[in-house]
Amino acid sequence: MKIEITLPQIGESVTEAVVIKWLKNVGQDIEKYEPIIEIITDKVSMEIPSPHTGKLIEKTVSEGETVPMGNMIAVFDVIDVVENNRPTDITIPDQSIIGSISDVAAVGPTGGEFKDNSLITEDLPKQTREDKDIDKVISSDLEKNRYSPVVLKLAEQHGIDITHVSGSGQNNRVTKKDVLNHIDKVNVDEVDVKNTITVASDDHFVTPNPFRKIIADRMVESSSKIPHAWTSVEVDMTEVKKCIDSNRESFESLHKIKLTYLTFAVHAVSRALTSNKYLNSSWIDNKIVLRGNVNLGIAIAGLDGLSVPVIHNADGLGFLDICKKLSDLTMRARKGELQLNDVEGGTFTVNNTGTLGSILGGAIINYPQAGIITTESVVRRPMVIKSNNKEDIQIRSVMNMCLSFDHRIVDGLEASSFVQAVKKILESINTRTNLT
Repeated sequence: MKIEITLPQIGESVTEAVVIKWLKNVGQDIEKYEPIIEIITDKVSMEIPSPHTGKLIEKTVSEGETVPMGNMIAVFDVIDVVENNRPTDITIPDQSIIGSISDVAAVGPTGGEFKDNSLITEDLPKQTREDKDIDKVISSDLEKNRYSPVVLKLAEQHGIDITHVSGSGQNNRVTKKDVLNHIDKVNVDEVDVKNTITVASDDHFVTPNPFRKIIADRMVESSSKIPHAWTSVEVDMTEVKKCIDSNRESFESLHKIKLTYLTFAVHAVSRALTSNKYLNSSWIDNKIVLRGNVNLGIAIAGLDGLSVPVIHNADGLGFLDICKKLSDLTMRARKGELQLNDVEGGTFTVNNTGTLGSILGGAIINYPQAGIITTESVVRRPMVIKSNNKEDIQIRSVMNMCLSFDHRIVDGLEASSFVQAVKKILESINTRTNLT
């Protein structure tokens, strides 16, 4: 019996995926749960298993194509399914939803909007899922009735978002002439842009791969929707270095975890965010949503590029627990074994470019978060140290720390208060600090 295979819904916030590679050919016999296709979303790349034992008789999507979740991707000839008139969706066992995190981050990682229930909200309307579905249907019907079929078809043929067209008809109704004028304007704008770009004879064009396209989309989304501002401070990491040096062997022997500058920085950021709640927030529908938990996204170089797994509820974890979480996520990111729930729900991001030798940089915020903090290389250099009302020049271990923040939510005073709080925590560490 022939059945349609659809792309499964793998997460509430994931709406579409790009087909990276077909793992099976037409005419090939396939066992149930055997991987058939590799996809990438804005959060994770993974292999999708077959829901049935059978034969692949048609591929309805191509490699490189963007496919909405729930759309048909293939046709199978199977014998182990109860016949009905509905397409067969793939139900994937939890253990088979394993993949590597997509290369969706550059210096400042970006991702899709997260959905979580740990929010503190003020005056936000509450709706049930049924309410939202009804609203969506009503809104869709009203939208269609505002435009004639001719107008809708013309806009669709030319890839025009009808809501961006100004109407000149009665009650501002959009007419066919309005759409044609909009198309002409778009074409003129495109010609103007092309005329300003010079391409030499020895230049060549490169088509971005799906990973780079996702990066491009996320960078543009963040930079266009969030008014970025930056502030940076110097942190004296001399005592942190002494703490690491004096505890490295015993800590690793006891816990099988390495002590690094990043572990101290992540712990300090999680503590500082508890008293700087506006950095742990989002701007949504002209309201500031204060997040109920600190879920720290950590930029980690993984198998397929830079990934941003999340330490959930970091504000409730001690130093040792954060070390364990960070070690586990780092290991699985580098092996390509992160799952979707490992990368969802982040409320703030720590970006450690210090491992790359960087000493100063401004990261792009992970939309729709309010900020991202970058920890740079720890370098030895002279500093003026004040002690007992005297100033001395000493060689210290110094780290620059840069905060990118959403200027709609946070002003310079609040941003400075936050980075100073992180700095104070880091500079208070010494060889006697309790590492539990």
